[in-house]
Parts: sequence; structure tokens; C-alpha cells
Amino acid sequence: MATRHVLAEMTAAAADAGLGEVEVESVGGVDAEQRIAEGEPFDLVFLADTALKRLSDAGHVDAATVVPLVLSQVAAAVASDSAKPALPAAGVAFDDAEGMRQALRAATRIGYSTGPSGTALVRLIEEWGLREELGDRLVQARPGVPVAASLAAGDVDLGFQQLSELVGQPGVRILGVLPPECAIETVFAGAVATAAADTSGAKRVLAFLASDQAASIKIRHAFEAPAIR
Repeated sequence: MATRHVLAEMTAAAADAGLGEVEVESVGGVDAEQRIAEGEPFDLVFLADTALKRLSDAGHVDAATVVPLVLSQVAAAVASDSAKPALPAAGVAFDDAEGMRQALRAATRIGYSTGPSGTALVRLIEEWGLREELGDRLVQARPGVPVAASLAAGDVDLGFQQLSELVGQPGVRILGVLPPECAIETVFAGAVATAAADTSGAKRVLAFLASDQAASIKIRHAFEAPAIR
């Protein structure tokens, strides 16, 4: 879900470049991985690089085609009365890791997402020894439901999610990304599925999405373009 808007614009640009129309279906990452693993036929798969590694190891995507597309940072946000779309905040949400720990302790309800960003946040909280203290104040959003929606509805008062999923959402104010010493970053990658009906066409589209031609689109959606390893 974190990449749904940027993928829509990038695949539209690929179509404008003569590479053919791409129909993108965006669902929660857990659901997407499961559907690919169960053999549902798709030409391209876009997921966190860790999920794609599992799928490639199991033979569900072509390992030779896996390519990083965007680097996403997790940001913190709070509820806002404004109906205007949220804008990216300059800088970091907290002065340092201690500032983030204090904010967690002070929050009444803390929203976090499914997928890699939520997993990384919970792991960080456990490393800090705060899991028991925070207890049921930690509220995981349902798959496919953005944390921004929980903030806007008043269900949580502090939320953590991929910056790209917070930008443009009404009813939230983005505080900024997490401090460098506790930053949570996810690389989302693409690959050609082994069940692809049009392997050559899928490879051409994927090459376009990884090229400099798509870089400005990624930046516009609050992503960075990771270096290809």
C-alpha cells in the first residue's frame, strides 16, 4: 500500500513512453506476498525487498529481475483538525532517540502498520525495553488500512507509518521522519513473477521504473531512489 500512488504514476509514465498499459492492484504487503506464494498469476510484483527475497528463494519471482525501486522512510504523525492534505515535514520528528522514547511513553494510543515498518517499530520498542510498559496502547492498523485514518478518526494520538502513506492525508500533521539513530527505512523493489504471461514486456516496464526517467516521480511522492546494488 505504501507504493500505490507512486506506482500508479510511474506505470502511467511507462504507458506514455510506449511500454504498454499496466493495471496495478494495491493491497497490504502481507496479503500480496501470500497471493504470489499461492501461485496467483501476475506479471510484476512490487514489495519490500525482504518479502521479494523470500518469494525469489521459493521460486515465485525471477531472482535475476529483482531491482530496488524506492527507499521509504518511516515518519511520525499526530492528529490535526485541518482538512487540508498533510505535507512532508522538514527534518526529524524528535531530537533524538530519547525524545522518541519520551513521546511513546506520553502517548495514550500509538498506531502502527502491518508490514515491514510496523515490524521494525515493534522490534525497536522491544529493544528499548518498552513493550510491556506500552502494552495495549500499541494499536496495529488492519491490513490495508492506513495509520493516517486511525489518527484522523481519533483512534490513536501518535502514529508511525511510511512517509509516503502519511503525505496527502487529511486530519493528520506529520512531525517528520525518525531520528538517524533509530531511523526505519524500507527498500521497495520490483520483480518479474515466474507466472508472468508477458515476461519480456514486464522486464521492459520494470527497467523503466528503475531508470532515471522515473526519479522525479519518486521524489514527488516522498520517496528516494535507492542505488541499485
